[in-house]
Amino acid sequence: MNGLLKQLRAGKNLFLPLILLSGMMVLVSCNKQSKEISSLQQEVWKNPGDADANIKLGTAYARNRQYVEADKAFTDALALDPKLEEAYAALGAIAFNQKKYERALKYFNTYLSFSPEDSLRNYDVGNVYLQMKQYEPAIAAYRKAIATSTSFEDAYYNLGFCYTRTGRNAEALEIYNWLVNKNNYLAVSLKNHLQKTDSVQ
Repeated sequence: MNGLLKQLRAGKNLFLPLILLSGMMVLVSCNKQSKEISSLQQEVWKNPGDADANIKLGTAYARNRQYVEADKAFTDALALDPKLEEAYAALGAIAFNQKKYERALKYFNTYLSFSPEDSLRNYDVGNVYLQMKQYEPAIAAYRKAIATSTSFEDAYYNLGFCYTRTGRNAEALEIYNWLVNKNNYLAVSLKNHLQKTDSVQ
């Protein structure tokens, strides 16, 4: 019993330095991010007309989950150059991450307007509609995403999910059968949604 107690105490003593070490690593990481942001802020202040500097600053803020600051930096970039497509995508993502779906939809639709057939842009729009539980426009967006990227498994899965929510189980089952050979994880998840709707009906 005494031997076990000594081992536990020894383990406890080893555990404390590990906690301290991981805490120091987090501090180093935060310090590095803070220095990066500070450096990018200086760049923006020195070059107030440089939209690209604002994009870099916004990206650093977003990585650090400082969404208010990131939003401002990307908005400032757009004020300098309204054709900066990546700023619309970033603003859409920031709004989406904060569950501000109406705002996200506005930015993603603008981003989509630059390239209406782009599968990823249509997928982003579909994801916003899905979160808003507006399944019919989500279905339309996912179909567009799939039209130009026929092996887009996540878009197929989300389309199938929307079908289960709108009572179109036969169409969802077709997608399930397609997914079985492509991505078993997504297939099983879609099957679970199908089974839930079957038990409700």
